[in-house]
Amino acid sequence: MKKIYNLVLVALLFSCHNSAQVNPEQQAVINAKPVEVSSQNGKARAYFSSGCFWCVEAIFESVKGVDEVINGYSGGHTKNPTYEDSNTGRTGHAESVEVIYDPNVVSFSTLVDVYFGSQNPLQVNGQGPDRGSQYRSIIFYQNDEQKQIIESKKSALEKKLNAKVAAEIYPFQKFWKAEDYHQNYVRLHPENRYVQGVSIPRLNRFKSKFPELLKD
Repeated sequence: MKKIYNLVLVALLFSCHNSAQVNPEQQAVINAKPVEVSSQNGKARAYFSSGCFWCVEAIFESVKGVDEVINGYSGGHTKNPTYEDSNTGRTGHAESVEVIYDPNVVSFSTLVDVYFGSQNPLQVNGQGPDRGSQYRSIIFYQNDEQKQIIESKKSALEKKLNAKVAAEIYPFQKFWKAEDYHQNYVRLHPENRYVQGVSIPRLNRFKSKFPELLKD
C-alpha cells in the first residue's frame, strides 16, 4: 500500500526549496553538468518527478507518441536507492519517471506541457496527499535547449498564476529503476484504494484538460 501521509517534519528537514538545508552532496547534484541520453531506435527519453510515480506513469502513458514509462528514482546523491531509502527523505531522490517517446510524434516541449498541466504546480514537496521531499516536483534537462524550454514554460506559468511554481529544475544525472512491483501499477492494480482514490482521478483530470494529446 502506498504511504499516503508522511511526517511534515521530513519535508521540512529535507526540502530542497530551502538552500540552507541542502547538504554538499545534494548541492553537487544541482550544480552538475547534465548528462544527455542518446536516442535508441529513434526513441528519446525524458525524466520527470511529480509526486507519486504510479500517478505520473499512468498520465504519460496515455499520451500519443509515448511508447513506455518506467518508474524509478532520480535527483538525489546516493547510489542504488530503494523505495524504503527514498521514503526517508535523506537520499535527495524523488520518485521519478523515465518517458520513452517518439520525437517525431510528440516533442519534448509538449511533454513539458503535460508535466505542468497534470499537477498542482504550486504545491511544494508533494502532490495531493503525498508529502515529503521524495514527492517533490523536479523537471530534468539534458541540454541547454531543454533547459531553455523548461525555464520559459515555468516563467510563463508563474506569470499566468501570479505565484511561484514549485517545480525545481535539475540537470539530469542518473535514473535508477524502481522495484518491479512499482511498474505499470495503475494498470495492474485498478482495485487498489490509493489508485482508485488518487491515481485515477488525477489521470482523468489530465485527460479532460488535454483530449487532443491522448492515444486513440
